[in-house]
Amino acid sequence: MELPRAAPLVSPPAPVGEPEVPDPFLREPEVSSEDEPSDASEGAHEDIVSPSATPAAEEITLAPFQPSIPPTPRSPNRNKSVPPTPVPTGRSEDEDEDEEEAPELYIPGLTLPTMFLPIPNTDPLSTLLTKYIPPEKRPPRDLTGDYSRAGGELHPLIMTNSWRAIARQARDRIVEADPEEVAYILSLWYLRLSSLARMRLFNQTSAECTNLFVVLHAVEPREAREYLFDRVLPFELDVLHAKLRYWAGDHLGYLDALAALLSRCKRKARAARGDQVAHAMWTERGTRVCLIIASQLIEMRDYTAAAKILEPLCVQAGGVSSPALRSAVARVYLQGGYVAMAASHFAAVAEDPTADPVQKGMNAALFASAEGDWPRATAELQRILAADPDNFVATNNLAVALLNQGRLQEAIQVLEDALRTSPATIVTAEPFLFNLSTLYELRSAAGADKKRDLLVEVAKWAGDGLRTTCLKLPTT
Repeated sequence: MELPRAAPLVSPPAPVGEPEVPDPFLREPEVSSEDEPSDASEGAHEDIVSPSATPAAEEITLAPFQPSIPPTPRSPNRNKSVPPTPVPTGRSEDEDEDEEEAPELYIPGLTLPTMFLPIPNTDPLSTLLTKYIPPEKRPPRDLTGDYSRAGGELHPLIMTNSWRAIARQARDRIVEADPEEVAYILSLWYLRLSSLARMRLFNQTSAECTNLFVVLHAVEPREAREYLFDRVLPFELDVLHAKLRYWAGDHLGYLDALAALLSRCKRKARAARGDQVAHAMWTERGTRVCLIIASQLIEMRDYTAAAKILEPLCVQAGGVSSPALRSAVARVYLQGGYVAMAASHFAAVAEDPTADPVQKGMNAALFASAEGDWPRATAELQRILAADPDNFVATNNLAVALLNQGRLQEAIQVLEDALRTSPATIVTAEPFLFNLSTLYELRSAAGADKKRDLLVEVAKWAGDGLRTTCLKLPTT
């Protein structure tokens, strides 16, 4: 790159009568911020004129000698202006020290195309359509992962469950990224892996996540690697890496990995008590890990342990209660058969003035269902739907309550009305689809035809990653 020069390489001859005095300062040429430092140094050397650059053919006339007169001393200016106070940058000394100590990270292995596996161009929903629906009745589905149709915007892709397009877009951006932008690349990696997990491609997610952490663990020197894992790596990638054991079938190992993450969050929160922002961040992360552990314990049917983990979170810092979380604890006790403990938590929510009235009504309906009082549960749920017709959780629970009273046709009508009202929302709720398919089977032998019609409707609105077992259609 050739730098602009403010002056020619060879200086013009000095005027007659004025001796040429060398400039005691080294002046560098003006260089734009986009130029490289190496180019700037080369341009600076080119601007330095050697003594032999003056043409020999031109003579320089010397001025006559005059004795130098010492300058008259002047008194100091006591009224000189005071320089303005520097504007504070809002950065503490610790942050400046951390920025100075931050190592330069350049990890080209993160952007290699060989880190990724090809995404299959089919899914279980397409398999069901091929088996049960004639070609002329099959709704079109895009399995190419073309994200350009949405203009490259991420939000519309997420709202339509286009996880295939999101995964492909993240992969393309990673490959094109600068290896120095490590934080940006790792955020794209999380987007890629979470999209693959949403598509239920767990083997591919595990393989690509393993490739990622192999590269990260190979970063040298050790100080740079520790800084990378402590300051740069997104916490969500740590959680996703821990879930590899769950996908491998090692549920106890998954709990151990989550417990290690929880211990790390507690340690970081205690160390950051002087920093409110950092302390709140690590406390919130620890809460999220506790919720994940409780969900895993519920899946393992250890309801008592799950409730014991969630109960301390019901009362937050400052004595602020969480009615939603306390209601969740009560539902966990209901699943485990501990009706008395569930009743105590439901009563606490009912007496909480900050609790949502809809939440209170839902709790009353669930507790009535646990006691077998289906008419009271139905009345509570109908009251909720009268105030909020778009409450599809109450809609689903109402169908269950009607079914337990032998009102099968009414239950089917409730679910079908909700499906017609908001199909894009309903088809992503797998328990809703499972209950509707079950009701079709209970009504008559023609339930298979109704389930095929439901399959067509789901294929119109569902994106990627639907668990097709909720439709209760065999694939073989």
